[in-house]
Amino acid sequence: MITMKDIVREGHPVLTQVAEEVVLPATEQEKKILSDMLEFLKNSQNEKIAEQYELRPGVGLAAPQLGISKRMMAVHFEDLKGKCYSDGYFNPKIISHSVEQTYLSAGEGCLSVDREVPGYVPRYARITVKAVNLAGEPVKLRLRGYAAVVFQHEIDHLNGVMFFDHINKNEPFQAPADAKPCDIELTD
Repeated sequence: MITMKDIVREGHPVLTQVAEEVVLPATEQEKKILSDMLEFLKNSQNEKIAEQYELRPGVGLAAPQLGISKRMMAVHFEDLKGKCYSDGYFNPKIISHSVEQTYLSAGEGCLSVDREVPGYVPRYARITVKAVNLAGEPVKLRLRGYAAVVFQHEIDHLNGVMFFDHINKNEPFQAPADAKPCDIELTD
């Protein structure tokens, strides 16, 4: 079982590296790691388990956050309309995105960052992602708003980018032009 002790923190070199593609089909070990990542997210949102194992709640987790430089990520959350996203993905890639941007008015958080980092993180309002899911099936996801933000946050980890790299250093609370906020706090 993955716990907070397994998650590498800000400053670890793997968090600034571009992760390697997973050769598909994934190995049993890679599938197990991805499945464990998804289980961690579910456990982190279960009040009883989270308290017992001192887990911070998260909605997404990328393999580099476990010190594994591979293009794998898991998500477990509901969007603002109640649609559930709960799966693991190999080699996720944004294949298209909107010009329009969005952001979370409460800012973003990260399981690999143990401090508050105030500021708006500009994100694309809509994205299309291609990946192979945990079941080994190719998927194409059209995401908007909060779901798009979660996926962009995790895919950034696969590219060695931290959420605070996007924050305007001089004016952290300057909203992206013509952007509307998604109003849920994100912890990945």
